Amino acid sequence: MQFELKSAANSQELWLTGRFTFTDYASFRKLVGEVVETRVPKIVVDLSRVDFMDSAALGMLLLARDEASRRNQSLILRGAKGQVKRVLEVARFDSMFVMEN
Repeated sequence: MQFELKSAANSQELWLTGRFTFTDYASFRKLVGEVVETRVPKIVVDLSRVDFMDSAALGMLLLARDEASRRNQSLILRGAKGQVKRVLEVARFDSMFVMEN
């Protein structure tokens, strides 16, 4: 998994590329910690370049959402497609996150 962080007006965008799996836990957790410290009102996790996601990645997204929520920040998932979109739909993430195309 590769991560790229982009700053935008009133938000931070976290762009993920490749496979998002359990092996990414430490680096993703560290990056989320850095992003929530910025105290921007909106955090966008762009999944448009992720081609595979496992159940551990789902858990990491939930942890990130909870961390952002504790600081009154919103966490939005954007651009999921293919297998990633199907995994999010089966897990009913549309009821737990704001999802953008």
